[in-house]
Amino acid sequence: MLNDLTLVTALALFAGCALVIGVVGTRLTGIVDDLADRTGLGEAIAGTLLLGMATSLSGLMVSASAALADRPTLAMSNALGGIAVQTLFLTVADITHRRANLEHAAASLSNLMQGGLLLCLLSLVLVGRFAPDWTLWQVHPVTLLLLIVYLFGLRLVSQSRDNPMWRPAQTRDTQPDVPDEQAMGRSATRLWLAFAGLAALLGVSGWLLERCAAVIAEQTGLGQSVVGALMTAVVTSLPELVTSIAAVRRGALTLAVAGIIGGNAFDTLFVAASDIAYRGGSIYHAIPDAVSLWVALSMLMTAILMVGMLHRERRGPARIGFESVGIIACYLAGALALLLAS
Repeated sequence: MLNDLTLVTALALFAGCALVIGVVGTRLTGIVDDLADRTGLGEAIAGTLLLGMATSLSGLMVSASAALADRPTLAMSNALGGIAVQTLFLTVADITHRRANLEHAAASLSNLMQGGLLLCLLSLVLVGRFAPDWTLWQVHPVTLLLLIVYLFGLRLVSQSRDNPMWRPAQTRDTQPDVPDEQAMGRSATRLWLAFAGLAALLGVSGWLLERCAAVIAEQTGLGQSVVGALMTAVVTSLPELVTSIAAVRRGALTLAVAGIIGGNAFDTLFVAASDIAYRGGSIYHAIPDAVSLWVALSMLMTAILMVGMLHRERRGPARIGFESVGIIACYLAGALALLLAS
């Protein structure tokens, strides 16, 4: 029935899903922040394991269902475009935090480790793109490597938190990750149930979005790469935007950065899920060069972000860090290149 949608209906449903995703994402921030304190995970780990994964569910559903429906370009452009736009959203959070550059105030070894993990995962996606087109049961070997490296990376991040071998210098603008006494008094069971319910809503919204996106791409003539990278990727990334801004306003600065970087690392698994769902062979070899460009751009934006976290500039151009300016420029250049290629 969803395949028979008119363009107007598809656009209206698309907008409705975007609203649900935005509202749910806002609510998730407070729950995850409280769970970080209640469980003792800390903001950086909770941002990766809980906030990053939950806010990525809608995007995962878009990519996996698109690949299953034999739309590999939409699946991959949504996955890779989402990583780029979520990194861009971190600059919005930086603008929101007026006291100092966000990357300076949220200095964290765990966030740097996650950034390094993200670069490794994105590099593997490029390896799959240019490696021989070998598959086992229609799945490329790089897909298994993505899963292994992601899990191993999470283990390293956890170990670095428990036994850090490097610590950022503390300044008057640094916001430490300190447990909230009010959160410690909340019921852990209720927090987990609320988290699961909101995460499920995000998943259903993503499933509906994929069907709307297919209709929009076909009936407008924009193409799956443009709709995936610049429409579904932006909408499914809205939770990262609202949660990062909400986290900044709550004073959970480490959580704001961890939610973005951790979500990006988890989003590389969209590629693995899409490859498994796609029955036409290796999905890495079924995408155009215009979509592959977003892998390189995401790597460049992540590297700029990591340099910013290491340099820790208090204030830069337009009262944000130089890394935010660089990330904005990279994203706009990528969007222009995609539109021209289409």
